Amino acid sequence: MKTRITELFGIEHPIIQGGMHYVGFAEMAAAVSNAGGLGLITGLTQGTPENLTKEIARCREMTDKPFGVNLTFLPSVNPPDYPGFMDAIIKGGIKIVETAGNNPQKYMPALKAAGIKVIHKCTSVRHSLKAETVGVDAVSVDGFECGGHPGEDDVPNFILLPRAGEELTIPFVASGGMADGRSLVAALAMGAEGMNMGTRFIATQDAPVHQHVKDALVAASELDTRLIMRPLRNTERVLTNAGVERLLEKERTLGAAITFADIAPEVAGVYPLIFRDGQMDAGGWSCGMVAGLIHDIPTVKDLIDRIMAEAESLIAERLAGFLGQRAGARLETA
Repeated sequence: MKTRITELFGIEHPIIQGGMHYVGFAEMAAAVSNAGGLGLITGLTQGTPENLTKEIARCREMTDKPFGVNLTFLPSVNPPDYPGFMDAIIKGGIKIVETAGNNPQKYMPALKAAGIKVIHKCTSVRHSLKAETVGVDAVSVDGFECGGHPGEDDVPNFILLPRAGEELTIPFVASGGMADGRSLVAALAMGAEGMNMGTRFIATQDAPVHQHVKDALVAASELDTRLIMRPLRNTERVLTNAGVERLLEKERTLGAAITFADIAPEVAGVYPLIFRDGQMDAGGWSCGMVAGLIHDIPTVKDLIDRIMAEAESLIAERLAGFLGQRAGARLETA
């Protein structure tokens, strides 16, 4: 299947593995890239530019296919060493970067000078248009269904994707609610050129996370996510657990007076505890409503092959069949 996204990134299938904290290690990125998609190393998970340099080199030992790095720009009193991370990306020969969080405009000259293609994650049409004006090559449009930070507009993909298609001239992919061939075909129908999957890739044999996490995704339904940190306007969709419910009770009790310090025990430093150690009640971890569509734990290759086979079958048989029926009906009427 060829789209503007496969052509832009030199990949076989229009499927991107989103940057995920404590999931996007070399093993994950290489597995997706080897299966024909675009794998991404999560830069900030590495902690330091030196560690990112090592992780890029490690990934190169696992795949000769295109892969990239996710770099999320976060507001912080003590920000990460972003210049150092940028230097590691450029010197590491990376040619694809997924940016997220704050506007990447400050870093675009260095990225473009190095011949790097940039895809920026956005949760609204207005942010997507802004990203287009600063020179990104593509955007990942994240609907309200997505795991992680869905923004504050609460617009689901059935509306957001067609709106993005009406406004953007650069290619975009759908993110949020993406799990299978049906997701891909629907995204293409609404104007996207591919899809970005996060939560679904966690429930694979290749994902370098604790088995408890994968089992929790298979057991979860579409009703098992919660929105946390909404009073702080830093909304995050997470899978519910005892820690998340404690956090939500604090939000209900403290109301507008709540501060980040109040909920830090349930959100600060919990990813290693959950993804590495399997302590499932430690606190909030990003998870999309798509958990309701996760029923097994395949290899990444089997998952991507299945998605593409299902998508091609839907397009060539089911959807084409509708057109055939309509054509036949018109002939009978005539």
